[in-house]
Amino acid sequence: MWPFLALALALTGAVALHCWWWRRYRRLRGELCAQRQSCASFQQEQDQVLAAHQAQLQALFNSMAEGVLVLDANGRIQLVNQSLQRLFALTSDVRGQTILEAFRIQELADLVKRLPREKAVHRFEFELPGMEERWLQVNAAAVFNRDGAPHGGILVFHDLTRLKQLENTRQEFVANVSHELRTPLSLIKGFVETLLGGAKNDPELATRFLRTIERHTDRLTYLIEDLLTISRLESGQIVMNLQPVELRDEAQRVVEALQARAAEKGALLDNQVPAGLMARADADRLEQVFFNLVENAIKYGHPGSRVCLGARNAEPGRVELWVQDNGPGIPSDSTDRIFERFYRVDRARSRESGGTGLGLAIVKHIVQAHSGEVWVKSELGQGATFYFTLPQA
Repeated sequence: MWPFLALALALTGAVALHCWWWRRYRRLRGELCAQRQSCASFQQEQDQVLAAHQAQLQALFNSMAEGVLVLDANGRIQLVNQSLQRLFALTSDVRGQTILEAFRIQELADLVKRLPREKAVHRFEFELPGMEERWLQVNAAAVFNRDGAPHGGILVFHDLTRLKQLENTRQEFVANVSHELRTPLSLIKGFVETLLGGAKNDPELATRFLRTIERHTDRLTYLIEDLLTISRLESGQIVMNLQPVELRDEAQRVVEALQARAAEKGALLDNQVPAGLMARADADRLEQVFFNLVENAIKYGHPGSRVCLGARNAEPGRVELWVQDNGPGIPSDSTDRIFERFYRVDRARSRESGGTGLGLAIVKHIVQAHSGEVWVKSELGQGATFYFTLPQA
């Protein structure tokens, strides 16, 4: 009896112990699952916060006008913004690549190698390889961790192309103005010294020298007036007084003003502008446009050449005008630059004719101030036709 009771008690104790362990196991497993779920939820929340932070950072970088590039500790690209993609015309994702792999520019790769040692590089300029001139400036800084070890870098790119072009234009403009002023001044000084040296005692020679001095003084006056005019046009200081203008009458005034000069060259001026055709323009500035174009046609045309002035209604709301000659024409590589300040197709011939080199530039700015366009069509030996548009009255 007692052994049976002992065995029963032992079995009962074993079952109770088993149930206790089972309940504890289930409780611990439940707690572990809850912890796992909590960890997973926490990790998911962390991932969401990190993704939101990265999205905010990307949006911030994309709003910047400058190109931004972030490198990781291994020197590989971690982030680029939209401005950088536009600057380098990137069509694929370059994240994970090195600078050299992404851009194939050794200068940039060398700059990144310098960063850990120099910590920052300011105003580093380089030219992008390609057909078009493109200059960029880089400001770069190294990123370090708490232990002071290199942890990556950030590069900010700024487009310098426009500034470089403006600086080149300024230098070319100063050089051209200096040359244009120096030539007549040197001639005037030479003739004055000759007169003071005794030529003034010869009335015929003195008169000839004084006329030459007067001609070059006029050239200086015209140059300064043209410089002031184009400066005021470019800065917007000249306000166009737009009124309905009868185009044939304006063209006729220019023809009459230049008739004597055309007769000296044996040129024929032909006003073919239709009567009654109206445009909305500043009459004085329109006369200046016609005058410059017709004067050039006379100056550079052949003896006995023909210069025609014409106009017609073009697209709705526009009037198209032109000045056509049958002179030597303009080379195709010069037609795109003919309206630049001081640009000359034939420098030797231009010096001989005494132009300022600003006439066509003034024409372009006056026409653009009327919201019009100006262009030229020409072939060598076939003459040239200068077109421009104005708003209809």
